Amino acid sequence: MTPDVSVVLPTYNRKASLRRALDSVLAQKTHCRYDVIVVDNNSTDGTREEVEAVMAAAPVLVRYLLQERQGVSHARNAGIDAAADAAIVAFVDDDVRVQPDWLETIVEAFAAHPEVDCIGGKVLPDWEESPPAWLTRDHWAPVALLDMGAAIRVIDADQRYCLLTANMACRRETFDRVGGFRPDLQRVKGSIGSLEDHEWMVRFWTAGGRALYIPELCAVTEVPRTRLTKGYHRRWHTGHGHYFALMREPDFESSTRGRLFDVPGHAYRSAIGDALGWAGRVLRLDTAGAFLLETRLRFFASYFKTRSAEYLAAVPLASVLRRSR
Repeated sequence: MTPDVSVVLPTYNRKASLRRALDSVLAQKTHCRYDVIVVDNNSTDGTREEVEAVMAAAPVLVRYLLQERQGVSHARNAGIDAAADAAIVAFVDDDVRVQPDWLETIVEAFAAHPEVDCIGGKVLPDWEESPPAWLTRDHWAPVALLDMGAAIRVIDADQRYCLLTANMACRRETFDRVGGFRPDLQRVKGSIGSLEDHEWMVRFWTAGGRALYIPELCAVTEVPRTRLTKGYHRRWHTGHGHYFALMREPDFESSTRGRLFDVPGHAYRSAIGDALGWAGRVLRLDTAGAFLLETRLRFFASYFKTRSAEYLAAVPLASVLRRSR
């Protein structure tokens, strides 16, 4: 049976969460033909045995695929390759649960919008414990949440919104045109703040891709208490700055007022403004406002560190000194 949709579910050492994610995907109320490809990224917690137990009783085909190259980009790319026969490839993460109408919403959206290459929806929180007061929507990126509101949004080169692969689906042919996910921007060995989703969306826009945000396409992700601390958010923004420097996002990198250590001038100006704003909020005892600006400064500091290190490694010191005079 050729599936209408292949659901790609990467996983790494989250056996319990994976089972909940799988159960939600297998409980779909849909008339479409679909299969599920679980991509095990070298788990050591009995993930394979868990998947095989599900396979025996699953109402649809569940495939187990081992991807030994570490990282979620490698895992998703392996899943895309394995889904070669499907018209649509849908993604969900191993700590995410989808609604029973998730697949039907995906199929109906693509049928109603033949001009669209990709769709995505909300990723809402299932908090392990109540979040602190400072963790407003301004801080949702580090906990991988997304809610663009109750209206459908068009996403393209003119309206650049980012979807999350925790709840996203694409026509299979889109990957032939855009390519897969970049492994050098994925998180590995405890790093966080990666940008594989964002970078793929930039290539998608550049290739003329058109997407829709569908508010009815809803998923829920588990947010552990370890992600509810300022320490975690500080580490995430530090990692994010590093990956952003590697990514070289075209709009951010463009600058009409020069560069220093290969960092565009507008980035320095924004950092100075953030530093002054941070000092003012500290003096006013606005701890929430100060922390938000602190995260932006940590992003810049890490971006600068990575970019300047690349620059100095490529340019002789004497040349640097001449250019700084």
